[in-house]
Amino acid sequence: MAKLLSLSTQGLWASLLIVLSHVISHSNAAASLRRLPPYAKARRQLGGAQFIKKHHRPPFKPGPWKHAHATFYEGGSGTFGGACGYDDVEKEGYGMQTAALSMALFNNGQSCGACFEIKCIDDPQRCKPGQPSLMVTGTNHCPPNYNLASDNGGWCNPPLEHFDIAKPVFLNIADFKAGIVPITYRRVPCKKQGGIRFTITGNPYFNQVLVWNVGGAGDVKSVQVKGHRKLKWTTMSRSWGQKWVTNAMMVGESLTFRVRTSDGKFSTSWHIAPTNWQFGQTFEGKNFK
Repeated sequence: MAKLLSLSTQGLWASLLIVLSHVISHSNAAASLRRLPPYAKARRQLGGAQFIKKHHRPPFKPGPWKHAHATFYEGGSGTFGGACGYDDVEKEGYGMQTAALSMALFNNGQSCGACFEIKCIDDPQRCKPGQPSLMVTGTNHCPPNYNLASDNGGWCNPPLEHFDIAKPVFLNIADFKAGIVPITYRRVPCKKQGGIRFTITGNPYFNQVLVWNVGGAGDVKSVQVKGHRKLKWTTMSRSWGQKWVTNAMMVGESLTFRVRTSDGKFSTSWHIAPTNWQFGQTFEGKNFK
């Protein structure tokens, strides 16, 4: 009987030790959470449900080859990005490798920032020998011209898929005298140096953010912003191209941006703008691979 009581006592002490270790562990975790700054604490508390869970989506891959036509248009670094909201395509990293997209490709600005590989085909008299590839980013809109036939000047009329390429790089695939050339094209991943850039303009009651230098799929489908105090996750609206707006109060908040691209992947750039940020400033966040 004494031996049985001894075993029972040992089991009781073991159970108490296990409970005590759990209590100490939770106390340490709570103390650690209290020591975090407010924005880090919120991130830790929400992490299990929303942030720590990884998206196992594969990297953006080239799409299928399709047939279309291409022309060229005049302009400069400050005009080749107009319809997408880019202020200067060279300063913003796109170079002259840009194109205005027909309505069917532009998709109301959704395709701004998407990258394409283009080859001139089926016309040895106008295409460059060897069918060299030209990589371009969609930065502008080629509007329809309903006064002209789709096969005679109205190249960007729906439902045609057409690229109006910046003149400085059109020469890479065809002669200028060609005018219009048949091409084959496909979507490709956008390869960028550095992170996604967020340029904030507007005023305290109307915030506008230009999202640029986006890697991966390149085209932004949605943007959310969050502060570290009062500003909760807020979905911004597309103003035009890649300019996104909200009338939420962003001033005085340390800003976090979440960008989702057309392939469903998202990137969250935590507190990249400090509490004393100013309108007109640009901040760099986490890019897509």
